[in-house]
Amino acid sequence: MKISILLPYKENFSPTYPGAVSLFVYETSKKSAFKKNITVYGSTNLKKKFPIKYKNISLVNIPLTSQTKNYVNKFIKLEKKRNSSIIEIHNRPSYVKIISSKDSKKIISLYFHNDPLSMDGSKSINDRKLLLKQCYKIIFNSNWSKKRFLQGLENKFVNSNKLAVFYQSAEKGSTKLIQNKKKWITFVGKLNKAKGYDVFSKAIVRVLNKNTEWKAKIIGDEKREKIKLSHKNADILGFKKHEEVINIFKKTSIAVACSRWEEPFGRTSLEASANGCAVIITNRGGLPETVTNAKILKNLNVKNLEKSLNELINKDNLRKKFQYLSIKNFYLTHKFISNLIDNYRSEKINKIPYFNTKKKVNSLRILHITNFNERLDGRLFFNTGRRINNGFIRLGHSVLGFSDRDIQKYYKSFQDFKGAKTLNDKLKKTCYNYKPDIIMLGHADLISSEQINELRSDYPNVRIGQWFLDPLNKKGPDFERNKDRILNKINSVDATFLTTSPSALNFIPKDKCFYIPNPADKSFETLNNFNKSCNVDVFFALSHGVHRGVLKSGKTDDRVNFVNKLINLTPNAKFDVYGINNIQPIWADHYFKTIANAKMGLNLSRGDAIKYYSSDRITQIVGNGLACLIDEKTQYRDFFNDKEMVFYRNINDLSEKIIRISNDEKLRKTLGKNGKEKYMKYFNSTLVAEFIINKTLNVNNQKKFLWSK
Repeated sequence: MKISILLPYKENFSPTYPGAVSLFVYETSKKSAFKKNITVYGSTNLKKKFPIKYKNISLVNIPLTSQTKNYVNKFIKLEKKRNSSIIEIHNRPSYVKIISSKDSKKIISLYFHNDPLSMDGSKSINDRKLLLKQCYKIIFNSNWSKKRFLQGLENKFVNSNKLAVFYQSAEKGSTKLIQNKKKWITFVGKLNKAKGYDVFSKAIVRVLNKNTEWKAKIIGDEKREKIKLSHKNADILGFKKHEEVINIFKKTSIAVACSRWEEPFGRTSLEASANGCAVIITNRGGLPETVTNAKILKNLNVKNLEKSLNELINKDNLRKKFQYLSIKNFYLTHKFISNLIDNYRSEKINKIPYFNTKKKVNSLRILHITNFNERLDGRLFFNTGRRINNGFIRLGHSVLGFSDRDIQKYYKSFQDFKGAKTLNDKLKKTCYNYKPDIIMLGHADLISSEQINELRSDYPNVRIGQWFLDPLNKKGPDFERNKDRILNKINSVDATFLTTSPSALNFIPKDKCFYIPNPADKSFETLNNFNKSCNVDVFFALSHGVHRGVLKSGKTDDRVNFVNKLINLTPNAKFDVYGINNIQPIWADHYFKTIANAKMGLNLSRGDAIKYYSSDRITQIVGNGLACLIDEKTQYRDFFNDKEMVFYRNINDLSEKIIRISNDEKLRKTLGKNGKEKYMKYFNSTLVAEFIINKTLNVNNQKKFLWSK
C-alpha cells in the first residue's frame, strides 16, 4: 500500500512560503491513517520542508524544453521504482495525460484547487471527458468548482461516482478565543482588485476614522498592482508565515474576504471562521461554502462593506454571535477531511465501498437484474429471482428490481429487433439515477459484457455479480450454451454464483465462482405437509414450455422415460405427475394447491446427476414439508442425513423406498418435518442473499454457511 502525491511544479512544500495546495497536503497527510504510506513529490529551492516524507525533484534547466514535462517525466521514473497503489495529482490536470500515456493502468486521483475551466488539461469538454476516463477520482475543493468542471458535459457525468467534493480544512479553535478578541479587522490575501482589496482599502479608512479604537491588520503583498492604503490604525504587515497568520486570526474580531473574482474556495474565510472571527465575505465562487455563519455581501462596493463593518462594530451581541457560531458550527477540520480522503483510498485499495468489513454489511443499494416475469400475470411469480430479491430486502437493503426480459419484450421494434439496445440504454439511465452499490445479474443474457464494463468505468465503486441456475452437466441439456452464458460475463463481474458445485466444473476460475443452493423463502414455502394426511404418494412436475405456459409439441427428455418406468415399477403407489404424457404443467396457486396433497416429491433434474446441482424444484418439495426423493450422486448427503432426505442409488432402490415410506406415516412425516426445518434454517433466501453480497464485496465477516466450503 503506497500513495504518491505529486504537487504542482515549483509548489513550495515548506513552512517558509507555502501555497494553499502544500498546506492542504501537509495538514491532511499528517492526520491520515496512511501517513506512513504517503510520499509527497515536489520541486522547490527552499531548504526547510514540512516534516513528512518528501522527495524533492531537482531539475537542470535545459534550453528549448518544457520544465513541466521534465518534472513529470522524472516523477514517472521515480514512480516506476516505487510502484504506488495510488497517484494523487494536485491542481495540474495536464499531468494526468502525461502519466496515463506512459502507464494507462495507473490509478490516478486528481485534486482541483482552482477553476477547472482556467487550467490546461481541463478547459475543453473533451479534456474533461478524457480526465473522467483516466482518473479513478476527481476531487474538488467546492461544489462551485465541480459545477464548473461539469459545464457542457452530458447528464450521465453529472452524478458520476468519480466526482467528489473535499473542502479545504483548518484547525478548529476553542470558543474561549472569543473572550480574548481584540478590536482588530483583518484582511489576508493578495492586495489586488481580484481579492477586492481596492474596495477594502477605501472602506476601512472610513470605518477607522469613525471608530478610532479599532485597528486593521493587513497581511499579504502584490508586486503587479499598487493600491495605496494609509491610515495610522492600519498595519500593512506584508507576507507572514502561516502560523503567524493563524495567531492573528485568534485575536481578530472581524475578518474580511471580499473577493471580486469567482474564488473556487477561499482559505482566508475558512481559517478566520475556525478561529472565531465574525467573517464578512462576498457571494463569489465557492466562498459561501467556506463558512457556516457569515455576513455575505451580494453586491461588493465601498458603501456595503463599510455598512457591514460598522454594524458588527456597533452591535456587540451580533458580532459575538457570529464569532461563537463560527467556531461552534465549524466542521471542516483537518481530521474530518483527512478521513474523507482515506475513505476513498480504502474503497479503491480494498475494493469495498462504504462498509464495515468485520461486522454486518451496512444498508446498500442493489440493482437486481433478472426476469421478474411481470408480463405473465403472476404465473411465474414464485421463482428464484424473487426469492433472492426477498432475501436482499429482509437484510435491510434498498433493492430496485430491473426485469430485463419484460423491458426487452415491451421495447423491441424494427429498429431494435431484439430490444437489446433499448434494454442496455435503459440500464445506463437507471444506474445514473439509482447509483447502485451492487449490480446483481440473474440470467440477464441481453445485458452485454461491454455494457457491464462501461458501467464499471463510469461507477468504479460498484460491485457486480451474476447468479446462474441452469444445469451444467456435460451430458445435460444445452451444456455448451449454458457454459457460454456464464463465461460471457465472467471476466466483467466480481463474483459468479452457481447451483452446481464449482469443483465439478473445469471451465471456470474457482477463486471467483461460488456454490449457492436454491433458496427457500418463508413467504413462498408455507405448507407443512408433514402435519396432515395426504392422498398422493409421489408428486412430480416438469415443464419445457415455461414462458409459453404449455408443453412444447413433440419435445421430450430423459426424465419422462425415468418417471414412466418408475410408475410401472411401483404399481401400488399413487403418482401425481404433470408435464408428462400430454398432461399440461401447472403453475402458481394451482401448483401449491396440488402439491399440498402429496407425501413425497421427486427431485429429478435433467441429465446426469452432478455435484450439488438441483433445479429449484427442491425448494418447493422440501420447503413445503414433503419427503424429498433425490439421487445420491448429487452429493446432498454433504448437507442432509437419511432422516432429512431420501437418497436413492438407482430406479429400483427408489421404487423400494417409495413403497416403504408410503406405508409408514411416521417415517414420512419425520422426513418431511426434519427436511423442512433444516432447509428453511440453513438454505433460506436471507442467508443465500447475505452470502451473495459478502462474496460480491469480498467481505469476510467470519459467518459460517452450511454449503460454503
